[in-house]
Amino acid sequence: MNELINKVKELFDSESIDLFIGYEAGSNRPRPFFVKNVSDADKLIFDDRCQGNLAVYLTRKDLTAGKRVGISASYYALKSILQLFNENQLNKDRLHIISVDNNSSLTVFSDADQIREYLQKTPPPSKMEDDKLVKELEAMNASERWAFWSDELSKCFKCYACRAACPMCYCTKCIVEVNRPQWIQPWASTLTNMEWQINRVMHMAGRCSDCGSCGTACPLGIPIHLLTHMMTETVAANFGKNDGHGNVLSTFKPEDQESFIR
Repeated sequence: MNELINKVKELFDSESIDLFIGYEAGSNRPRPFFVKNVSDADKLIFDDRCQGNLAVYLTRKDLTAGKRVGISASYYALKSILQLFNENQLNKDRLHIISVDNNSSLTVFSDADQIREYLQKTPPPSKMEDDKLVKELEAMNASERWAFWSDELSKCFKCYACRAACPMCYCTKCIVEVNRPQWIQPWASTLTNMEWQINRVMHMAGRCSDCGSCGTACPLGIPIHLLTHMMTETVAANFGKNDGHGNVLSTFKPEDQESFIR
């Protein structure tokens, strides 16, 4: 931990950053912490509980606009940062990315290629509970899956915590806030909730880092992160993994297969 603290202090002392986004000890678990000076850096922590996706704050203009920013990035935050680079949402010259492994060893990234290489050789964190539920869903027929998601999404009251937690939801005006025309009905009901989640998943297709932050943020415990997870698997199977040149909804290739259309 001292290695991270010392590195952040070094960045402040050299006037390389104005803000560092990391974790501090919360009441029950680590929480996001925004370091604004050298003395604040002593509060920083990083351990295996710090798996949240802090990349969500990098596109918050009220927080980062005009600032040189450092960030303590977990595996999934690195995946999101790489995608945000691909979408031209981040300035690499004003961003200092630090990853800390479970042995408190620091890795400092200078560009997207280093992040890509790191992710290729680093296995993702285990998600045994999610993997178990995915297998159960895959074993269901279409009617059973419809019943499962109808039941789960009927609980949703459209707080949009899932949207707020996602690093890839950086639109200045979300489709749910557009009312001329009204694309998504504002009230909560099973079908309108499905409209919202289907729309959200479509916009995440080929972009989702699979961090699960949307599901973690849901106050009702709806496993909505599995919708984007399963979409990611479908996209990879039909179109290949994202190569950093566009995403599913913004690109077209004549050779794209259409076997997924039923």
